[in-house]
Amino acid sequence: MGDIGVVALQGDVREHAQLLRSLGWSPREVRQPVDLDGLDGLVLPGGESTTIARLADRFGLVEPLREAIHGGLPTFGTCAGMIFLASGVTEGSQLLLRVLDATVQRNAFGRQNDSFEVDLDVKGLDAPFHAVFIRAPWVERVGNDVEVLAEVDGHPVLVREGNVVAAAFHPELTGDARIHKMALSMGAA
Repeated sequence: MGDIGVVALQGDVREHAQLLRSLGWSPREVRQPVDLDGLDGLVLPGGESTTIARLADRFGLVEPLREAIHGGLPTFGTCAGMIFLASGVTEGSQLLLRVLDATVQRNAFGRQNDSFEVDLDVKGLDAPFHAVFIRAPWVERVGNDVEVLAEVDGHPVLVREGNVVAAAFHPELTGDARIHKMALSMGAA
């Protein structure tokens, strides 16, 4: 199967790599621009979005990531990865890739002790997906070309725009690979 890059600057890198391996894909850590060469897909993991953005900038990854994603590379961002992919955040400012026409609210569901799990109805999946939300964002605004795939209390938590899929939750922690397959199978069949 294909090579899937996992942006390995901070966050749930190991958990995503294990899930990708279980699907028969070859995970490859991405820390510098050359690591993007030859990839069939890309994962931006959860973690701390401002830290990921600062490190991506420091290692010269921001423009190469934008170019690869705009070039059609299937890309999946979770939690902080969703924030980094977005075109805006509701409060403060930080470096963003701006490859997903959405405005995201950080920690929208609350702090660490407000973390929760819920079964989500997801467009395109035949059964609910058990989702783990940890200091999770939600999407406050979506652009015209962004499809909402799942919501919690009326707030989008899983969206897709072209080759980009972004989740406010952590599917890598569940052992259920259906969302990874949906997000990445376009290029890594």
